[in-house]
Amino acid sequence: MTIKKTAQLTGHNAGIYALSPSFAAHSFLSAAGDGWVVEWDLNNPDLGRLLAKVETKIFSLCLLEDEKMVVAGNMDGGIHWVDLQQPENTKNIDHHKKGIYDIKRVGDLLYTAGGEGKLTRWSIPEMRTVESYHLANQSLRCLAFSETRNELAVGASDNCIYFLDATTLELKKRIADAHENSVFSIHYSPDEKRLLSGGRDAHLNVWDLQNGFAKISSQPAHWFTINSIVFHPKGHLFATGSRDKTIKIWDAQTYNLLKVLELNRDGGHLNSVNKLLWHPHQNLLISSSDDRTIILWAER
Repeated sequence: MTIKKTAQLTGHNAGIYALSPSFAAHSFLSAAGDGWVVEWDLNNPDLGRLLAKVETKIFSLCLLEDEKMVVAGNMDGGIHWVDLQQPENTKNIDHHKKGIYDIKRVGDLLYTAGGEGKLTRWSIPEMRTVESYHLANQSLRCLAFSETRNELAVGASDNCIYFLDATTLELKKRIADAHENSVFSIHYSPDEKRLLSGGRDAHLNVWDLQNGFAKISSQPAHWFTINSIVFHPKGHLFATGSRDKTIKIWDAQTYNLLKVLELNRDGGHLNSVNKLLWHPHQNLLISSSDDRTIILWAER
């Protein structure tokens, strides 16, 4: 397998924590510690377009394509509903007591994961809270949704993974000590029969959801925290990004390591890899980092 860097994008003035697809098939969004939400055109990647700016660090981002909106979560627990057609109508709501580390859309509902351990469900049409669930006594770090299982998975800094009924928010399962330290990243497999998790312990774990949530694989995948897990749109590969500055590409069936992307050999990141996006419409893996840059990686 050959994956090469095709471009390195600059413009943000702080570490970049969030990536998202955008409205056009040839674009994507980024958000960072400078409070900027930027749209990048892959046909002209050197030029980013500032969509919104807030006064504090942005940790999370969610595209609301039909509504022509972007929702951003900041380090203080505020949520920003950015109307891209009428930016002056952007709605800012202080809700969580600490940072919003992840945002996930499910139908007409939005879920936010708060640093105080609270999961909140929002009405997208009304841009208001519906209910909140105090799930853990430490930060909720990551969210994943399974449509087949109608299930929301939540990774937390109490080392646990929680599985909730997406309709009722009833707790279906709690995996205690899923990692030796905070669970920073989770992702359902494309067939939604397994969940992959990455932790501050640098381990990559695989959970069999059809057989009692059994742990069927565990390996020390990186040297430091695994910040992000993403699957290739075709489902045959997945990638992990880590605080150890590397990106690793894995076989999605065997969980064998196929490729390491690093600074010296591949022109990778100088600092922590915070977020990955395997673009749904382009043959590109996109990575963002504390080095304030975004790298585009293409299969050859």
